[in-house]
Amino acid sequence: METIKINIEQTTNETIIKFVSNQILINGGSYEFNNVDEAKNSVLAQQLFYLPFVKKIFITANFIAIQRFDIVEWSDVQEEVKEQIKNYLQSGETIIKEERASKKEAIEVYAEVTPNPAVMKFGTNKALTQTDVEFKNIDEASKSSPLAQALYNFPFVKEIFISENYISITKFDMVEWNDIYQEVRTFIRAYLQEGKTIIAELLKAEAQNSTVIVQENLSETSEKIISILDEYIKPAVASDGGNIAFQSYDEESKQVKVVLQGACSGCPSSTITLKNGIETMLKEMLPNQINEVVAING
Repeated sequence: METIKINIEQTTNETIIKFVSNQILINGGSYEFNNVDEAKNSVLAQQLFYLPFVKKIFITANFIAIQRFDIVEWSDVQEEVKEQIKNYLQSGETIIKEERASKKEAIEVYAEVTPNPAVMKFGTNKALTQTDVEFKNIDEASKSSPLAQALYNFPFVKEIFISENYISITKFDMVEWNDIYQEVRTFIRAYLQEGKTIIAELLKAEAQNSTVIVQENLSETSEKIISILDEYIKPAVASDGGNIAFQSYDEESKQVKVVLQGACSGCPSSTITLKNGIETMLKEMLPNQINEVVAING
């Protein structure tokens, strides 16, 4: 069994911090608790509410966010909370006792074309993951995502990208999307309705080394770049079934490297978008700090 690790991450709200796990905590979705009574289906949340400074708890796929009252500072108590969470996870106890409805959940799945003719986006009203994951082949999928592994049973599936509420699938040229998208849409909808596991465990850092960022080592410019990408760029590319992730910034050459995923990866128009859109915006918003934006897998 993989050793459980918990990392503490700050948020933009100084009263809230995140305790990020290297293992999946719950299978899809998220839960918010405002008091101990609301937390009746989570023993861990109940235990955390016994701490007098805990105001609100948010549990999602791979992190627990806690908001504190102003009676303490996080610097004084965060290590204590981290150890409590880690010890609970190591005990193997259930994080959330999910109540299964007697009838199937109302799941909607819709198919959308993307600027990349090889990629179709399948959006859904169900939360799929809090951590974007990408699979280049079935071997990668078999290690962490039963859903992706099942999709690879379709012989035309080449690559899979799973984000918060959509799945982008890249096909081989053997078929056209018009002939197959309905079958894939029906399969995904049935899979989600049955409540099957979407992500079993987080991919190891080495499997996603192109997108893993060590937050504490970021320069001020890198943090600004990430903020711009998150606020202005990601929503636009997500609507087209893609994703862009910051990879690095070289202060000497002033070169930014990004990772293009989903529909953006290998898209004929991605180079134009990169140069005319992303690069131009970064140059305008960070004058004299950006010379070039390069996609390392575009």
